[in-house]
Amino acid sequence: MKNSIFSLLSLFTLTFCATAQEVDFREYDLDNGLHVILHQDKSAPVVTTSVMYHVGGKDREDGRTGFAHFFEHLLFEGTENIDKGKWFEIVSSNGGSNNANTTNDRTYYYENFPSNNLKLGLWMESERMLHPIIGQDGVDTQNEVVKEELRMRYDNSPYGQVINAVSKNVFSKHPYKDPNVGYMEDLDAATLQEFQGYFKKYYVPNNAVLVVAGDIEIAQTEKLIEDYFGPIPKGAEIDRDFPEEEPITEEINTEFFDKNIQIPALINAYRTPGFADRDAYVLNMISSYLSDGKSSKLYKKLVEDQKQALQIGAFNVAQEDYGAYLVFGLPLGETALDTLAVEIEEEIANVRNSLISERDYEKLQNQFESSYVNSNSSVSGIAGSLATYYLLYGDTDLINEEIDIYRSISREEIKEVANKYLKPNQRVIIDYLPEAGQ
Repeated sequence: MKNSIFSLLSLFTLTFCATAQEVDFREYDLDNGLHVILHQDKSAPVVTTSVMYHVGGKDREDGRTGFAHFFEHLLFEGTENIDKGKWFEIVSSNGGSNNANTTNDRTYYYENFPSNNLKLGLWMESERMLHPIIGQDGVDTQNEVVKEELRMRYDNSPYGQVINAVSKNVFSKHPYKDPNVGYMEDLDAATLQEFQGYFKKYYVPNNAVLVVAGDIEIAQTEKLIEDYFGPIPKGAEIDRDFPEEEPITEEINTEFFDKNIQIPALINAYRTPGFADRDAYVLNMISSYLSDGKSSKLYKKLVEDQKQALQIGAFNVAQEDYGAYLVFGLPLGETALDTLAVEIEEEIANVRNSLISERDYEKLQNQFESSYVNSNSSVSGIAGSLATYYLLYGDTDLINEEIDIYRSISREEIKEVANKYLKPNQRVIIDYLPEAGQ
């Protein structure tokens, strides 16, 4: 149970730090607006080619949710020059691996190859951008794939609806209120023309970044990129105008029912700023202070000392426009959810009302230094970080400079940010309960 709950939540806990050794890169734009980032690393004969599109779950219309996640699957169907169902076969038969993932804010595709297959990786991603076949047969096939994923990861998974429960209660206007994967009735109702129109709008070079990292020659790679991606037409400019949320000023109490659980859970949730905001970095540190490791405040108090919780965790769910800070707890034995709520608030109040100790502060700094050293330990990790910092943060240099933000956060700032976002009148308390009869 522990692993299933917290592996799910960790998917939404995004902390992007740089390596201790500075990451060198070159970036430039093609004439069609595609942003290109190159990173040379000859320590191993491998190369990552990746494309991140600025399109995610929030890019939808009412009644047409889940398109970006759907396209994560659909764009592996095949192209004018790659036969249906052959994408993964081509990659694996050439010694490579590949995958894709979608959040509310972006979609990321990548291939890892031996460096002598750089040309193949670039060709495949250019094919995905220029020549995908979006037909009814592929739509029908992937519709069933997505339905099965929904059943396995959300509908039939214990605590699989935690993030959805938070989102629908923390947000009321912004598209973040709906699941990233969307609703199946929306996908069932969508026409082929709507899918084709969605691709034409969002999967264009001027809404993407191409990253090539690893054992490459810069001049040769630039020439290949121009050959494969230069002819792709530029798309129309994308206008995003998402509604703003009103502040939460009074505590909200609600319930959410999950047919797959027997042990109820408590969720305290707060709306927070987008991940590029400095306060979001401070909230990441508060999360670590409260629940990262067995010596953290909430874990030691509720799990080890008072034995009131099976598990406890604080998470800053990072997103581009808004975040959601949540504390998730499973009660032990006869402990009531109300009791957990009181104990959790007591620890958060301590952060609001007094400075954390110098010892705890030094421990936090050491934790983030360690993350900084280890996070970009692979070429593929560096590629993902470069794409993310450019596309979502608007500053590729953060791959080398973000750790300085954490270093500059003071104990006083931690207290200030806790007071700004984590007050009782700003929270949503969700009793996450078994359905009747479970």
